Amino acid sequence: MHRIIRRLIAILMLAAICAGIPTIVSADSPKYVICIDPGHPSEVGSGTHGRHITEIEAAWQVAQRLKTELQARGMKVVLTKQEEHKFVRNRRRAEIANQNHADYMVRLHCDSDAGTGIASYAPDRQGTIDGVTGPSKDVIKASRAMGAVFHKTMVKSLDGKLKDRGFLPDTSTAVGRKHHALIGSIFSKEPVVLVEMCVLTNPADEKFIRDPKNQTLLAKAMADGVEAALATHRKVEPAPNVRP
Repeated sequence: MHRIIRRLIAILMLAAICAGIPTIVSADSPKYVICIDPGHPSEVGSGTHGRHITEIEAAWQVAQRLKTELQARGMKVVLTKQEEHKFVRNRRRAEIANQNHADYMVRLHCDSDAGTGIASYAPDRQGTIDGVTGPSKDVIKASRAMGAVFHKTMVKSLDGKLKDRGFLPDTSTAVGRKHHALIGSIFSKEPVVLVEMCVLTNPADEKFIRDPKNQTLLAKAMADGVEAALATHRKVEPAPNVRP
């Protein structure tokens, strides 16, 4: 519905211009709305722990830097929580992005694995939880297309600072395998990507993400990815993506 309203406004403004009626357009109006989700704590756990920093801390700290970076690029930013340790269910996180008509939702996490590096995930099929099936085929298509561009651009911007673990489907994760999509994806009505920013149980990765300079580097790389993804994505009016 919000896309229809935006089109109507554009049509009315064009009509006003053609009729010689003065119009005022604010140069400060945001071009896009981005929802940042600093992962955990949620119903699936409190996240992983390194020796010196937790996933909650790392995601929150990078989220603040990413917010600043995106705002500097003229975007409106919405966070899924206002406090670092606030408990928010994954369904509610998705609903916050939906209610704010986000152009893109970026979910921030850190992995627990034997490997090293950064990875991104997006849904490639519908999943079901609590009697709800989603996301819609339109959201899946947009998430896959935008996610591929996002990840490629982000990795290029990082310039080898973190190993590229790839752009993968939700089903590559434990939760995704269980439900066929991540819970946050199932309830998403907007394109979504989840970033495992590093393997926090790897000492080198933990050292990297603890450094404020590297957190800023990550934020800028993800912002580059967001911009590239948005630039290549033509919005379409999505079909309803959940059914009870």
